[in-house]
Amino acid sequence: MKNLIVNADDLGWTEGVNRGIVEAHRRGLVTSTSLLANGRSFAAAAEISRSYPELGIGVHLNLSDGPPTAPACEVNGLLGRSGEMENTPEGLMMKIAGRMLRMDEVEREWAAQVEKVRDAGIHPSHLDGHKHVHMLPGLFEVALRVAKEYKIRAIRVAHEESTLRAALATGGQPKVVVLKQGVQARGLKLLARDARDLAEHAGIATTNYFCGIAQTGVLTREGLERMLENLREGTTELMCHPGYADEELRNTRTRLQESRQTELQILTDAGLRKLVATRGIRLISYKLAAGEG
Repeated sequence: MKNLIVNADDLGWTEGVNRGIVEAHRRGLVTSTSLLANGRSFAAAAEISRSYPELGIGVHLNLSDGPPTAPACEVNGLLGRSGEMENTPEGLMMKIAGRMLRMDEVEREWAAQVEKVRDAGIHPSHLDGHKHVHMLPGLFEVALRVAKEYKIRAIRVAHEESTLRAALATGGQPKVVVLKQGVQARGLKLLARDARDLAEHAGIATTNYFCGIAQTGVLTREGLERMLENLREGTTELMCHPGYADEELRNTRTRLQESRQTELQILTDAGLRKLVATRGIRLISYKLAAGEG
């Protein structure tokens, strides 16, 4: 059987992002989402979870943007001069290489993020990472410990499947962006080579395949159609970023602005929804992938 999880990252970031994710779930292909515990619109996102119980909601583990969820004095090494988290994946890699990143602070912050989500009445369906930081050396093991502690039964492995990446590519996207993100996808693939084995040993479920890194912000309808036609047996996760670029989002550092609305249009395309049905693809959330429903 071909199962597909369509996961919208960044729930809770802004009202516009929340609105787009709900629309992509209600009218389109999105089955799952990842919630930023320290997002500006967290409270509204928690209400979404109550209004749309079929939408699986995971925790988008964050070390890169916004204020900490744990008390600042307990995670001071994760914070920049602004008092907020400002870590890029590259910066984190350098800290890890220099043994300057305190894993106990990372675990404390991520546990606080999960607890905030749980306190809002949400049992997280899975864990994944904002900017894929949970895949960095040593951090995947931290994420697995947090998953086990809070009985979260699934985790994203950002190991992009090559044939699906090729299918999503249509040649019309900006070459520099696709090249840069393709390099990132290959780098994450190297980091993730043992991740599924580690998760299995910990009793945490993963999908068989994952895609969406190289096409982040440049997804096309043609590419998604080809991906659906090339979907393999088993469970695949497609990462996406639908939303509306409201003023709040424009005041953040994310480069994903107008592209969110483009993705929303693609994910709610009637022809693609029909293709999913005719191809016998079962749309599921991480809840089903982990055997929870």
